[in-house]
Amino acid sequence: MYGLIFCHNVSNFICTTSSKTLLSKQVVVYMLRRTVTFTPWAQTPNREAKLKNNLKFNVTTKSTLLPFLLTCFNNKSRNYVKGLLTRGQILVDGERCTDYARSLLPGQQITVLHRMPVLNAKPDIPIIYEDDDMIVIDKPAGMLSISTDKEHTNTTYYIMNDYMKSKVKSGRIFIVHRLDRETSGVMLFAKNERIKYALQERWEELALRRGYTAVVEGKVSPSEGTITSWLKQTKTLLMYSSKEKGQGKLAITKYRTLQSTGRYTLLDIALETGRKNQIRVHMKDIEHPIVGDKKYGALTNPIGRVCLHASVLWIKHPSTGEELRFESIVPSVFMKVVSGR
Repeated sequence: MYGLIFCHNVSNFICTTSSKTLLSKQVVVYMLRRTVTFTPWAQTPNREAKLKNNLKFNVTTKSTLLPFLLTCFNNKSRNYVKGLLTRGQILVDGERCTDYARSLLPGQQITVLHRMPVLNAKPDIPIIYEDDDMIVIDKPAGMLSISTDKEHTNTTYYIMNDYMKSKVKSGRIFIVHRLDRETSGVMLFAKNERIKYALQERWEELALRRGYTAVVEGKVSPSEGTITSWLKQTKTLLMYSSKEKGQGKLAITKYRTLQSTGRYTLLDIALETGRKNQIRVHMKDIEHPIVGDKKYGALTNPIGRVCLHASVLWIKHPSTGEELRFESIVPSVFMKVVSGR
């Protein structure tokens, strides 16, 4: 286990700005952390593609990327070619591309790198807590939780899985819950399937509190409350609320104001349920969208990101029953947004 350990009492509602006590029970709190530095595959010789030199191919007819590469490597398997894409070894006109279906036009040039490039854009990931069953991280904003068709490597899952394999060859991690790409803060992974299923199947029981901090547009009134709706998804994957009982998945969000300047409000938010985009939709519902969240109605974006942070995850350990509270410091820039500095 890592980090600074101390005990204090914790109030029934999540408090992101104070460690004051309302309950008699003691809870172990983890805040300080160490950092995982991502080591690109280019520095791991046994994972490199067996190409001696970079190769260049000119596109002469309309095509898409995967079929074009299969033609270029007609003596290699389909999985081999997909691997080149996944590892970021394909450049289209000098730009890295992992999209199998990327359209190609005559005159374009495809470069196949003989080894995976070192990608300096990959951030370090702080570890808040680690034991034999779980690992808890402080996820950066702008990073996917898991891969998509277009992004395979710049994800928390990929980087932390690589970290586990660096410790034990057979090591791996398992997804328990997710944070939106735009959301930063506390995120938990299981280290084995037993813990994964224990957490997922008993999540409502074991996840005692899930606390977020958000900056929203306008002055929120009333200053605290509970939002209840049933969330549904459109064909374009946009979530929205229905007030009709049973028309979607039940979503309950509690909030209270920490600070407000009229233009912006800093909110302390607690989830009673964990639905996709729940907080973002509910803030839109009360006409106070999260700053930077254009997808759900925000008109301002002063810091170039969605101002939503997973500040607290308070759980009961599935193996020991011990109550653990993991905290991530709210980005200082949130306060600057609220204060207008």
